[in-house]
This record gives sequence, C-alpha cells and structure tokens, in this order.
Amino acid sequence: MFFRQRPAENATLSYFFGCAGVGKAVAVDVVAGDEAWFIAEARKGGVVIAHVIDTHVHADHYSGGPALARQVDAPYYLHESNKGRVAFDFASLVDGQRLEAGNVLVDVLHTPGHTLDSVCLLVRDLRRGDEPWFVMTGDTLFVGAVGRPDLAGMEREMAAQLYDSLHQKLLTLPADLEIYPGHQAGSACGVGLSGKPASTIGFEKRWNAALTLEKSAFVEYLTKEIPPQPDNMEAMVQANLGWGR
Repeated sequence: MFFRQRPAENATLSYFFGCAGVGKAVAVDVVAGDEAWFIAEARKGGVVIAHVIDTHVHADHYSGGPALARQVDAPYYLHESNKGRVAFDFASLVDGQRLEAGNVLVDVLHTPGHTLDSVCLLVRDLRRGDEPWFVMTGDTLFVGAVGRPDLAGMEREMAAQLYDSLHQKLLTLPADLEIYPGHQAGSACGVGLSGKPASTIGFEKRWNAALTLEKSAFVEYLTKEIPPQPDNMEAMVQANLGWGR
C-alpha cells in the first residue's frame, strides 16, 4: 500500500492511498484547488484514481471531490442520507459497504454526530493481512478532540448521536489501530484539536478527555461552550451540495 496525507487550507487533512501493485487509488476529503496534486500523484505512482470520497458534506471548505471525480472519470461518494439534498449525481455509501482498490479494502462506517451524513473509513491491505490497518475518522474523532455537534442545528441531539457513533463504532476497534482525522489544530470543526496529525484508538481512549465521559456528561461537555461557526459556512455547504458557489 502507498499512503499520502496532505495538509490543506483550514487545517484540513486530505488523503491519497491505494494499491500500487494493481494500480488503483482512493482520494479522501479533497480540498478545492488540490485536484491537480492528486492527479500528479496518481501519474507519478502509475495508478488510476478509482474512488473519490468525502467523509461528509463539508462546512469549512470547498470540496474538490466532485471536480476531481469528473476529471479522472471516477465515482464520487457521499453517504446515502444526502439523496435529495445534493444537486448532482453521486455514488451512495451505506453502513457496512466495502470498496475495493486492488489489495486495499475500505469498509464504510456510518458515524453521525458531527453531521448526519458523517462516515469513517476502515482500511485494510490484504498483502499485510486481513486485520484493519487504520481508520480515517473524518470530523468524527480528532487527535485530542471530537467533532462539534452544532452544524445541523440540533446540538444536544447530535452530541448524543456522536457519543453513540464513537462508542459503538470506533472505540470498539483494536487499541493499536491507527486513526487519521480530517483536521488538525486550527480547524473550526472541533475544540482542542492537537497539531499531531495521527494517533491510535488506544491513545485517544486514554488521553482524549471527551472519550472518558458518560453520555449525559459528554452531551453537556460538547454543548456548553460552542465556538463560532466557520466563516461563510452556509455558502460553502450550498456549494458542496452543488447549488452554486
């Protein structure tokens, strides 16, 4: 497997990985303006971009996912809950779905809470073994923090969903499993994010304060002091839904 983590604007972390042997790749959370970088990396590696995925409809930056997918003639994926909400066709992701890129397998975990459509991506490399190698946690779980719950306007309900997603989907994974989040320090998508761009499930269970709380306390913790929403949030969301920019 090859793997690239790309820091982008708004402290966003994008990803490019896949199977060099079979020549297939996956692009995740591409930021608008970075499409050429992904195409150049694919060309250098002699791979085809087979899947372009956004872990959710982003509210803090313009997505380059749809444009990249068009340029390389690949499917663009969002969670199925966006049907009827998005102005263009997309490939639907459902909980438990598996995508293949040669020897690299990507299992979809629906993890609502930051947004209703949030997903995490559990990745394994069959040449390494059948056990998962890492999980891309989008804006659900960060290093040292968790995603903010207020962007859908239902803070307490979303915080409760986020607690369930974390404890039922992510924290049940192996302690040594690597996590790669969608943002690092400087992002408006959570509070208290670390500048460290990766972690493990076990490290976060031990040191991430939000993960030590019971559900009611977690909801209070996340909703007590919510920071200002990202600048131009509504315009970015509408653009990422395909309704103009």
